[in-house]
Amino acid sequence: MRIHEGGVDLEVPEQPEEGAGDAVFFNPVQELNRDLTVAALRAHRERNSRASSYCDATTATGVRGVRAAADGWEVTCCDVDPDATALAAENLALNDLDGETVTRDANVVLHERAFDVVDIDPFGTPIPFADAAFRGTGELLCVTATDLAPLCGAHFNSGVRSYSAVPRNTEYHGEMGVRILLAALARTAARYDVAVDPLLTHASDHYVRTYLGLDRGAQAADAALDRLGHIYHCQECLWRETERGLTADPPDCCGNCGAAVQTAGPVWLGRTVEDDFLDATAAAVPDEFGTAEEARALLETLGDELDTPTHYDQHRLCKLWGRPATAMDDFLTDLRAVGHGASRTHYGGTTFKTTASVGEIRTATGESD
Repeated sequence: MRIHEGGVDLEVPEQPEEGAGDAVFFNPVQELNRDLTVAALRAHRERNSRASSYCDATTATGVRGVRAAADGWEVTCCDVDPDATALAAENLALNDLDGETVTRDANVVLHERAFDVVDIDPFGTPIPFADAAFRGTGELLCVTATDLAPLCGAHFNSGVRSYSAVPRNTEYHGEMGVRILLAALARTAARYDVAVDPLLTHASDHYVRTYLGLDRGAQAADAALDRLGHIYHCQECLWRETERGLTADPPDCCGNCGAAVQTAGPVWLGRTVEDDFLDATAAAVPDEFGTAEEARALLETLGDELDTPTHYDQHRLCKLWGRPATAMDDFLTDLRAVGHGASRTHYGGTTFKTTASVGEIRTATGESD
């Protein structure tokens, strides 16, 4: 079937109702992801006018590569599946665009060649491509992980195997996925004396997407690893605490209710966005994009989020405390009124970040111990 997205026309195969099937995979739900990718590429090019080469390393239909080529990038579409690269070539020709298609394993290509920007958007975990990606990326690495259940601890063993970390299934599951992914990428990059700098990161629907600026040198890589640590979490009262360092040293019990705690990590405890890059990306979203309004709203929310490594769900807290949930704006106002920072998050309508502890949240919003 033919679709129109982001100013280009594309031939894509009909997709089965469940799973990827045998056809080259195309996910219409990820239009927001692709719209933001083009905007982020524009923001990056504003910073570095010499940036020109873009590798769509797991290209499938070639939609990312075609859209990048339409925006003026020198594009290489790579996929191990010959049907995928044939379709990518067809879609480039359909739009009268130049671009290279390569039918090879992306890991081999990225070990042999370097690109200013590399985009890894596989079906499932991106970790099998991570080593090669850090070798083949000059400036900006864009990564999607669609295996949110392993990342957030819902599929625990799979998460441990894929990310060499301990994920925990908590009410901040999207953020757990973000920080497990960033930590795994930071550790992989450090093997090559490369430091990751998250410029834009979000968890939307079933995936996590991050855009990483890269800095080279052992000292920079060490500084990035200093942003890793662990989360200690109580499933009984939802208390949590974070600690930097690659060695976990959890408390004997919950600091709020005395119950046992779970340890998650290593996780990324640093910031997950950069304000200037967010602003430049938002400015680069044109009205013509199909998800322009949604993209701008997401970027605005990301910019307003507090820089804390976990978030809370108001409804879960209120259910735990046996009281009805108030309007979110009033709830956050109550927290701010007694001196705590508080913000909404992009993870859901009832989620919020705050500098207050779980006990302080309870007291500030109307119920004392």
